[in-house]
Amino acid sequence: MIKILTVFSRLLDYPTVALVEHKNEICEAIKVSPYLPPELREKLVEEVEWALSQDLYEQEMRYDGLFDRGRTTSLLLFEHIHGESRDRGQAMVDLLNLYFDAGMQPRKDELPDYLPLFLEFLATRDDEVARDLLFDVSEILQLLYLRLQKKQAWEAMIFEALLIIAGAPVGDETLATKVQQELDDASLDALDIAWEDKEIRFDNQLDNACPKTFVQAAKNLSDVPIHWHGNRS
Repeated sequence: MIKILTVFSRLLDYPTVALVEHKNEICEAIKVSPYLPPELREKLVEEVEWALSQDLYEQEMRYDGLFDRGRTTSLLLFEHIHGESRDRGQAMVDLLNLYFDAGMQPRKDELPDYLPLFLEFLATRDDEVARDLLFDVSEILQLLYLRLQKKQAWEAMIFEALLIIAGAPVGDETLATKVQQELDDASLDALDIAWEDKEIRFDNQLDNACPKTFVQAAKNLSDVPIHWHGNRS
């Protein structure tokens, strides 16, 4: 599972020349991954080959518009959770401590809930731990999957793959209906209107799942050294 999670981490990170130069290796890793169904592998390879063949500037502009502007498809996991900011802050601390305990040293300007960073960490864990931690954030992954589908973004397939790896269901009709009703405006006010009937509460979801699992995982970390890439750009 290490290789495919690393590949997804790179594909969801900001586009770089290095990413483009390693297009063939990335596509090959997807082609041979035993964790994904053949049809999804084939479609994903096709989209990745196309995406990484585009002009780098165009890739950067598209990335900015898709992930960096607004909150609806933000790759900061806890952006998608309503609740007390102090609860989100504590989860950030727990997650950061988990990274430190694993020997990781994330960049100071990188928040611990940044999905590519989280996937980079999971790639250092054994399959069971990685799958459990992915499952803990599966509702957020599901939300991002549906929102990216709505935008007809090929990256939705990465989230489909992550849900499959986590053993979580792909495609929730109730959630999909909510996403379809969301305003195009990605502001927090727009999200509050769209989700006023059913919030994803931090205290109901991640407060009972992620932090405790993060702490437990930290206690069970193996002694395998982690080779952290200090420069992700």
